[in-house]
Amino acid sequence: MEGMVAKWYAANTGKSFDEFTRLAQRIAAQLPRGSGVLEVAPGPGYFCIELAKLGPYSITGLDISHTFVEIARKNAAEAGVPVDFRKGTASKMPFANDVFDFLLCRAAFKNFAAPVRALEEMCRVLKPGGRGLIIDLRRDASPESINRHVDTMGLSAVNRLLTKLAFRTMLLKSAYTKEQFEYMLSQAGFRSVDIQADDIGFEISMTKSKPPTTSH
Repeated sequence: MEGMVAKWYAANTGKSFDEFTRLAQRIAAQLPRGSGVLEVAPGPGYFCIELAKLGPYSITGLDISHTFVEIARKNAAEAGVPVDFRKGTASKMPFANDVFDFLLCRAAFKNFAAPVRALEEMCRVLKPGGRGLIIDLRRDASPESINRHVDTMGLSAVNRLLTKLAFRTMLLKSAYTKEQFEYMLSQAGFRSVDIQADDIGFEISMTKSKPPTTSH
């Protein structure tokens, strides 16, 4: 997303700000202070900013959209928190191996052009024992559950209609099934994977393998 479309998305997702706050609080409860955190495709940066308010983490956001990077940097500056927002792609991340303790990808994975490569990159940049979390739409979400979800987002009548239309015509078509996720994750090198389903989506927890210990 670029330009006005990105700005419209940022304004709409900002209406669900409590959701980002709750997610940040949940993640912060699991992270040691000083942990390195990467959000892949952070959009306007709301999660990163809320997490930065909760502790001295080293937080980076990587997004392919120039507009989103600009918006996120502006939002972080206004909030007075240090977050490093950069432009880049999920399938070729500009980071060394074994850098981050935790990685989040929320509501974006279905848009990636090279999903398996993105998963391999997520595994590569995590430290051994590091954890990743993907939160995204499930392809078999029912129209009723989608409508209920959109109705809780605090949108205007017009934006509710547009958002429901986007789910039906675009987002569900690009979303994955549980079986598709399992197949892609099996190729990416994570040690353990747990896929939990809710009304409209999945939470996929992944842990990177630690190197085997050698005995002398």
